[in-house]
Amino acid sequence: MEYRKLGKTSSQRKALLRNQVTALILNEKIVTTQARAEEVQKIAERLITLAIKEKDNFETVKVKAKVARKDKDGKRIKEEKDGKKVTVYDEVEKEIKKDKPSRLHARRQMLKVLYPVTEVPAEGAQRKNNTKKVDLPAKLFDDIAPRYVDRKGGYTRIVKIGPRKGDAAMEVLIELV
Repeated sequence: MEYRKLGKTSSQRKALLRNQVTALILNEKIVTTQARAEEVQKIAERLITLAIKEKDNFETVKVKAKVARKDKDGKRIKEEKDGKKVTVYDEVEKEIKKDKPSRLHARRQMLKVLYPVTEVPAEGAQRKNNTKKVDLPAKLFDDIAPRYVDRKGGYTRIVKIGPRKGDAAMEVLIELV
């Protein structure tokens, strides 16, 4: 398979492409050079195709989970037992999606390419406490794949913006259609 070297070593190139594919899936559009966009497009289309094939391949399972009881402020309620403060737990029944083996394999293939993403709130106190991890394979399966079920490829579009001011490299916008 032919690919562009993009003037980078293999590890730098792999990191760059992984980063841009992750940004594309997360934000659904990015601005980059034309050569990079064409390489990113190949990888992104492969991931979306994988997501479409496996989007319905799961079963819902009821599980019992222990959840900490919380007061009105969202803090855990603690009781004293044997001279120690112990958190109080309630047992809750939840329905979860359990991946079948082929979907699990697809999820792991996606995670080989996509970087882990942590979402940080824009403003406010306790920014560090309110961060949450974004599950990109879940976004691919649940949000992006259903949009393209009837489509046979061509999930991304590259639109030329014009030459970049610094080095006159052709800049493009790559976005999910």
